Amino acid sequence: MSMRQMGQAARHGLRSKLAAALLALPVLAATAPAQAETTLRMVLRNDLATIDPVASTATFARNHGFLVYDQLYALDSKGKPRRQMIGSEEVSGDGRQWRFTLRPGLRFHDGAPVRAADAVASIRRWAQRDVVGRALAAATAKMEVVDDQTFIIELSRPFALVKQALARPTASALFVMPEAVAQTPATEQITSAVGSGPFIFRRDQWRVGDRAIYLRNPDYKPREEAADGLAGAKVAGVDRIEWISIPDPATAMGALSSGEIDYWELPPSDLVPVLETMPNVQLEAIDPVGSQVWLRMNHQQPPFNDARARQALLRAISQTDVLDAAGIPPEDRVERCGAFFYCGTPLESQAGTEGLERPNPDAARALLKEAGYDGRRVVFLDAADLYTNHAATLVMAEAFRKIGINVDVVTTDFATLTARRNKREPVEQGGWNLFVTVGNVLDGGDPLSSLYLASPCQGGLAGWPCDEKLEELRRAWYQEQDPAQRRRLVDDIQRQAYQGVPYAPAGQFRTRAAFRSNLRGIRPTTVPVFWGISKAAR
Repeated sequence: MSMRQMGQAARHGLRSKLAAALLALPVLAATAPAQAETTLRMVLRNDLATIDPVASTATFARNHGFLVYDQLYALDSKGKPRRQMIGSEEVSGDGRQWRFTLRPGLRFHDGAPVRAADAVASIRRWAQRDVVGRALAAATAKMEVVDDQTFIIELSRPFALVKQALARPTASALFVMPEAVAQTPATEQITSAVGSGPFIFRRDQWRVGDRAIYLRNPDYKPREEAADGLAGAKVAGVDRIEWISIPDPATAMGALSSGEIDYWELPPSDLVPVLETMPNVQLEAIDPVGSQVWLRMNHQQPPFNDARARQALLRAISQTDVLDAAGIPPEDRVERCGAFFYCGTPLESQAGTEGLERPNPDAARALLKEAGYDGRRVVFLDAADLYTNHAATLVMAEAFRKIGINVDVVTTDFATLTARRNKREPVEQGGWNLFVTVGNVLDGGDPLSSLYLASPCQGGLAGWPCDEKLEELRRAWYQEQDPAQRRRLVDDIQRQAYQGVPYAPAGQFRTRAAFRSNLRGIRPTTVPVFWGISKAAR
């Protein structure tokens, strides 16, 4: 079966399930009690499996974080950091001393005031895990509390993007927790979900694999500015949010059609034409730039501990086949994107892409031979509950087999994959070699924020790349004060990335969220957030 036929078969199966689900409507009525009109029911790309947005880089932890926490700064729709919990800041002329003052009246869900000590403890915990936080911490000489409302950061060396760092919205996003919670070691999961954000998590009603419940925070104090991207007023327009688990796309389609859910973040692209014909359903791209499929290699285990083996994969991947298999229509894809920092952005670059315009299996085989690949089993982790990831995995696995790699696809769900990818052991002891993930422009839109580009040798995210030259170039980029010089450095960074291959960009595409037409306030926010959304009576 060809790679395109594999994608067609997957889509045919999805249509069959859809037909059965639509015939079986209403799909949730037998178990779900009647709800008030101010309840918003949503299905996101994956279920809530952990509530710690620092210990986990998974999207579900970030989505949970935006509901219950607030940020010191937040990125607006143009990617600029705006004050969020911060009321004012003072910066020395040389940019080395920063004095931050919280805006007054902020309170946690338990009624305790938000203090500077909470902010400092939250920054310190976040900086242990996140690529941006580590970069800021490495440039920081001192961070301390002045009083309940004020704290300072003094830099030991240039760092041009302090506010951008404090607005970190994804990977291990920077959210402010109570000091006692933030003192939990970053290697341990927190157990409290007390934040100061617009919604309160009902931990006692959380059932993994079923649903998570959030209630409007009546004491939340929004900013006066209008909502803009992830910044501005976070006004809760509904009284209750139910994050529901419906892993089967056809069942989710039926629930949306019947009005038993209100919002579906990631319907498979192949179902978009059907959704477009449904009454009372709308579609909108909340991420205008789109996402990239990323192939992550384990740099610590053979054969991909050799850069030549990683370079071989670049020459085997067909982005067209990946996007075809995922059912991405022409209008929602970039036909081929070799830019690590996304096509269609100011940092788009073609540097280092020479010879990669189309697959070259012969060159791939030659590189594998140079790397000394001995035919050993290669474990490719597969998240079958994420349609795009699953389709991309199957297509790439077949392409890698054709260049002589002994690929073993291990199919599981995304929550299990996120746990296993942290294992450093050899594959014989439960380790892994490859997995696919999908990142948006907040995950990888520049050399500082790109979580899988960072190659720090010690620490780092699953895959653990080590590239000292790439790290030097990244540091030069985020220390540089001149935007024009930073832009010139992007080409050098991308050339080095194509030498070391921390991950492989495997296709850029746009998705559209589907939602009931009585929802108001859906905005382009890149990641799903639910303040500013209200629900009109049907």
